[in-house]
Amino acid sequence: MIERNPVEKTSFNQVAELPFQLRLKDFEGAMQDIYDFFFDVNSELSKKGLQRLDDMLRPAIMSGLLSDMLTASLAKHSRVLTENKYFNGHPDLLVQGRYADDSIKSGEEGVEIKTTRKRGGAVDTHGARNQWMCVFVYSVDTVAQPAIKRRPMRFEEVYLCKVERADFRKNARGELGTRTATLHKDGVAKLRANWIYRLRS
Repeated sequence: MIERNPVEKTSFNQVAELPFQLRLKDFEGAMQDIYDFFFDVNSELSKKGLQRLDDMLRPAIMSGLLSDMLTASLAKHSRVLTENKYFNGHPDLLVQGRYADDSIKSGEEGVEIKTTRKRGGAVDTHGARNQWMCVFVYSVDTVAQPAIKRRPMRFEEVYLCKVERADFRKNARGELGTRTATLHKDGVAKLRANWIYRLRS
């Protein structure tokens, strides 16, 4: 039986700092949009005897899909943010009207969206930047048996913080690796201090 996850309204931080006129209900709406999507898709897949989308997708693809969906949904619910129309531009969400055609290769007026399965929100980025960074931590049940009884994907933590280049450490990579940067210990602590959503254990 496929279940629909609800967003737990009591798990939001009522005193979190929210830039760009964001509201907690914008996050609630975006997260519920994702839950509803997965419920609808997985219900149809189950009827055909197919695996859930959660089980089909590799972790990297799942994270990319969730990032894109959350960006689009937050743009829909937000009062002043819109999607960056520049392909692979930064940040993902821009203050509408701030850049020509709401498109910029690299800007600072907006919010970058990241998703990860790593508890605490430490996530790799393509470079250290001054930015508002929002990290959604999610979990996927790939263990419970039979698979039909697995709980649906759920968001467990959400963080939003204005970080600076000095908050990052560069990650060493081999010759074929892509350069990345991750918030260092103090940077992660800074991010976690402004938590938006945390499921109660």
